[in-house]
Amino acid sequence: MATIDDDHDRTMVYADMALAQIRALRQCAMPRNYEIWYVYATGYNPELNKAINETLTHNGRLTEADLEHIHHNYLAPAQPNDRIDEIGARVVREIDDMMSQLADTLGASASFGDKLQGASHHLSQTTDHDQIKSIVERLVVSTREMHRTNSELEERLSHSKQEIANLQVSLETIRAESVTDTLTGLGNRKHFDRAVTEAIRNAAASQEPLSLLLMDIDHFKMFNDNYGHLTGDQVLRLVGMTLKQSIKGRDITARYGGEEFAVVLPNTALRQAITVADNIRRSVMSKELKKKSTGEILGRVTISAGVSTLRPGEDSDSLIERADGCLYAAKRNGRNRVVSEADPEFLGVAQQARVA
Repeated sequence: MATIDDDHDRTMVYADMALAQIRALRQCAMPRNYEIWYVYATGYNPELNKAINETLTHNGRLTEADLEHIHHNYLAPAQPNDRIDEIGARVVREIDDMMSQLADTLGASASFGDKLQGASHHLSQTTDHDQIKSIVERLVVSTREMHRTNSELEERLSHSKQEIANLQVSLETIRAESVTDTLTGLGNRKHFDRAVTEAIRNAAASQEPLSLLLMDIDHFKMFNDNYGHLTGDQVLRLVGMTLKQSIKGRDITARYGGEEFAVVLPNTALRQAITVADNIRRSVMSKELKKKSTGEILGRVTISAGVSTLRPGEDSDSLIERADGCLYAAKRNGRNRVVSEADPEFLGVAQQARVA
């Protein structure tokens, strides 16, 4: 079993390695960078290490944009769970404190009841004026103490009610953040998985059509390789903004993963969905991309899209698989186009897959 000294020595080695990397690459010794290199030193996050190694191999250095990108993708997603744990602990402490004060108040109430019963007994057995006065004075003091205790409990309950209400608001915020892609503001994959399952359930119950769009940014790797992750993020935001502007009503948008996006279209038949997808494609292509730091025109972004529509008794996997097949066909046939499950390009690919 490792001792405390063993843990201390090991963590100090990781700390020294992290600082050594920061010095060697002449980076700012800020908490974000220290966290990245400390985790890198531990080797506990192989995906982070892989991303760093590949970027260093390709570029020979890590820019501020690279570091921000790595931290966002490999470290930041864990934070909502930490915040939920913290809020849960605060709720438990609040309830414990409230229950402790309630127990004290109940004890004080029981004691006050005993005093009232004793005073009643003594009053029934005496006619002496001074004794009666003394008993009444003690009752007045006990009543005031009980009133103060009740007031403190009432104040505490009011405080706890407000504190728990505030914590509920924080939990709602975290819950929203946990299903939101922070870069684009769209729903994330977790949100998409829930949304498409719910949409299929509703479509089956209402007998309404349901369609799905899967879209992918054309030549996205080129933007990252040529202009860096910061420009790549700008491309992702541009597409995300276009999707927000293009959908309406019950339509659901999400960043499906990497440079892929999804749109769930309730009460939308295949032909209508193709029109929506093509409108999105045209809208993305109409926007000119500029490099923020220099104002340099980088050209126009294009996307490819695949469109499928729900079949009777179908689950989400089949619906997604066909949309993905359509997207693959769009990529294979020149990009910057929309292919649906009714198009020859997809049917040809599907036929080849069945033969294979």
